[in-house]
Amino acid sequence: MPSLLATTPEAEYAPFVLTGVLLTLIIVYLMSKLGGELSKRLDLPPVLGELVGGVIVGVSALHLIVFPEAGAAATDSLLMTTLQWLGDLDAEAVAHIFTSQSEVISVLAELGVIVLLFEIGLESDLRELGKVGYQAAIVAVVGVVAPFTLGTVGLVVFFHVPIIPAIFAGAALTATSIGITSKVLSELGHLKSTEGQIIVGAAVIDDVLGIIILAVVASLAKTGEVDLVNVVVLIVSATAFLLGSILLGKFFNQSFVAIADKLQTRGALLVPAFTFALAMACLASVIHLEAILGAFAAGLVLDETDKRKELDQQVMPIADILVPIFFVTVGAKANLGVLNPTVPENRAGLVIAAFLLVVAIVGKVVTGWTIFGKPGINRLAVGVGMIPRGEVGLVFAGIGSASGALSAPLEAAIIVMVILTTFLAPPLLQLSLKNQESITPEESDSEEGENAAVPVVK
Repeated sequence: MPSLLATTPEAEYAPFVLTGVLLTLIIVYLMSKLGGELSKRLDLPPVLGELVGGVIVGVSALHLIVFPEAGAAATDSLLMTTLQWLGDLDAEAVAHIFTSQSEVISVLAELGVIVLLFEIGLESDLRELGKVGYQAAIVAVVGVVAPFTLGTVGLVVFFHVPIIPAIFAGAALTATSIGITSKVLSELGHLKSTEGQIIVGAAVIDDVLGIIILAVVASLAKTGEVDLVNVVVLIVSATAFLLGSILLGKFFNQSFVAIADKLQTRGALLVPAFTFALAMACLASVIHLEAILGAFAAGLVLDETDKRKELDQQVMPIADILVPIFFVTVGAKANLGVLNPTVPENRAGLVIAAFLLVVAIVGKVVTGWTIFGKPGINRLAVGVGMIPRGEVGLVFAGIGSASGALSAPLEAAIIVMVILTTFLAPPLLQLSLKNQESITPEESDSEEGENAAVPVVK
């Protein structure tokens, strides 16, 4: 009978897993700070520097931070090779450590984007967001329909791609990365502007629509048929969740403040608020929505409390620690090798990628011109703000690849489109908002009223 005191492989490797995680975090924070500071000095959004920093240490360059879900093995990681040498480990041990360390970093990155969306929700105003709600809905719907239609039809007509792979690629074009866009808007001081509120509102709706589309194309790829019951359940649950969150705010705020006032230990305000955000994220995940939508809804609800400003200040340090992990890992997972035209296998994908990139940009930019009744609105900024696909687009590519629906060139084309839209959007958004003062929806409405009150003399 084996001894109960015998150490398991997991226990034996635990110190090395911790060492790998700590070394990865050191690299993440160094690159995020160096990249962010350099971008700031070049008058570019700091988030772009964090993404580029991730690319440098990721699968495209130094191979310090790589992930198994991107197809990398332990032997591809320079960090794992160093640990193997330091600990005199065998190949099996290194593979176990690599998998465990990657899972920890991925979880921390997910927590980072949850905290980011919670912070964005706190900085948004539910009443101001409500004033542009119908505009955001129009922008979101057009931003889904236009690129999906153009991409799917174009791939079938011009590149003779079979219908199901074309639908998958078209679906990947519908995504908008709310994390990247909202971070840039916050850095530029335009999150509470009319444009910012429309973009954030549209990106949230876009995310919900994207999840529904993903469910449709995933079932289509598996069975050739669409599971209508699953689609209806998703639509109902998404609508109920978002509307329920808004209604919850009206009853929850006073109770939350009363509880926070009675607590006397450290974190009396932050811990209950963060617990609520995690509970909302968990609820969203359980009903097959994105966890970040739950965190954003929690931020919107708590934004209505009297302690919003105090809570804003307390959440910032947590965001400063966790959010860079998300952006650096997004960059680290971006394999720029698919952009190399000297590799024969990449050429077909690059031609399709050029088409997808044009559709990806045009299909979102046109959304800005669907806004009516908002004089002086920066329509170009709204459209550009919807461009980045980020991690959401990679999810579509990953599921399409796993289902066998995508050919290698088409998968590479989608990845190229995701990478380029992610990196182009921050500087383009900054350029479109340059020298523009931030005007809130309330100010925009009052200006519209004043203009209407003044008689026009011809």
